[in-house]
Amino acid sequence: MLTAHHISKSYGINPILHNITFTVNAGDRVGLIGPNGCGKTTLLRILAGAERSDGGHITTVPASLRMGYLAQGFEPEPGLTVGQIIARAAGDQAQLAAEVTRLATALTQNPAHADWQQAYDLALERLSRHDPGRAPALLAAMGLGDVRGEMPASNLSGGQKTRLALVLVLLGDPELLLLDEPTNHLDIEMLEWLESWLADFPGGALIVSHDRTFLDRTTTRILDLDPDTHALREYVGNYSDYLAQFEQEQESQWAQWRDQAYEIRRMKQDIARTMEQARSVERSTTPRQPNVRRLAKKVAQKAKSREKKLERYLESDERVEKPARHWQVKLEFEGHAHLGRDVLTLENVAVGYDRPLLTGLNRQIRAGQRVVLTGANGAGKTTLLRTIAGEIPPLAGQVQLGGSVRLGYMTQEQEMLNPMLTPLQMLWQVAAMSETDARSYLHFYLFTGDDALLPIVRLSYGERARLMLACLIAQGCNFLLLDEPINHLDIPSRTLFEQALAQFEGTVLAVVHDRYFIDRFATDVWRVSRATPETA
Repeated sequence: MLTAHHISKSYGINPILHNITFTVNAGDRVGLIGPNGCGKTTLLRILAGAERSDGGHITTVPASLRMGYLAQGFEPEPGLTVGQIIARAAGDQAQLAAEVTRLATALTQNPAHADWQQAYDLALERLSRHDPGRAPALLAAMGLGDVRGEMPASNLSGGQKTRLALVLVLLGDPELLLLDEPTNHLDIEMLEWLESWLADFPGGALIVSHDRTFLDRTTTRILDLDPDTHALREYVGNYSDYLAQFEQEQESQWAQWRDQAYEIRRMKQDIARTMEQARSVERSTTPRQPNVRRLAKKVAQKAKSREKKLERYLESDERVEKPARHWQVKLEFEGHAHLGRDVLTLENVAVGYDRPLLTGLNRQIRAGQRVVLTGANGAGKTTLLRTIAGEIPPLAGQVQLGGSVRLGYMTQEQEMLNPMLTPLQMLWQVAAMSETDARSYLHFYLFTGDDALLPIVRLSYGERARLMLACLIAQGCNFLLLDEPINHLDIPSRTLFEQALAQFEGTVLAVVHDRYFIDRFATDVWRVSRATPETA
């Protein structure tokens, strides 16, 4: 269906994509992974025709292939309502029929007009695909069934805009899907619906996602975009299959590199011994011993020959590069308060604003528990966290924290961070550290070199999330409330965040929709419905 031939792209002197070649066929589910900033979105934009490459080309079969491109950051046209946007995408049956009639009349008068023939074929195809019940069904599946058609689209939340954009893509009845982060802002029910829909989708799909469970359940191939080489590696299977293959490759490369390092060290020692032998012979001879001196020169030439052989080997393609070590986040918990047995008790609690969202909550969290709060968007998960944090009062009942609890709350909006400060300055606001200790501490959270001196406004979402976690830990918090802490993180950053939390000895209550994270992290799961959380 679609083939990328030797695609390359640079921004100024910075290469982003190098010699990218791959194919997506009907029925393929291809996952495109790599850290944020490595060029995944750029590649999708090139494939969709929204950006031009510096080299290479794209071919599609057929040439009129219908591509559906879901971009990040959908912003509707100003002034349009949700209903108007949906009507544009879905089309009106009467208008479509009138357009087909108009073009058919034009073709009768001028049958040789190629442009009219193509327009007629497209209009006829669109009319044949029109289904007036499809838009309401898709809106309901994406949790937008209750959104009024007359609502200005600009009033939608960021998550609602993302889901509306996905609906618009699906309404186009695409034959090939290019999906850039389709899982952002989808709760588990919507994710499972999208997985089921993709399973029945006859076309091909190229998917950028950091949701590892979604990739496991949908993809059959993984394309790994390397941020250093800017090239693709292809792996057969889903994300878990890719991870197993990748880790095996890394282990093999480490073994080869260690063997190579040993051989290089042996060769250097051999060269050094041979050179010393030549110098020793030369020092012990006199001009009256020409044969011995000639022997010394031969030994020296032998050493130089081995030196050149070593130099050629070090410059050759045979040399195995040292594998890059992945950062390991190290957490320090000096001075944090001892956590008693009872951390949180909810007694007949109701939470909400002008009306209750959740009622009759009777729950308890003990020391060391890692509770994940999940459920439909809008059910009241964030409201419950805000109530526990003391930002809003409960509408009924009591919220009790243990006497030794030091609470840390990590919000979705990250408003804890002052965008004009640097990570170093932000850390100094919450912990008394010398500059050396502070920079070493931030280094454990992957802030290296001058990263700690950049204004927070210039940091990525992943970097801000790591900084917020670092600040909470530095304060000695032993009970963390985390509201979608990994929502904007790429897969490597999610893995590092999980490693950090795995070392955290305190208690965690987190709102998360990432099922991969839930399976590996949670000791308990509270599934929130409109009535009450249910313990899994």
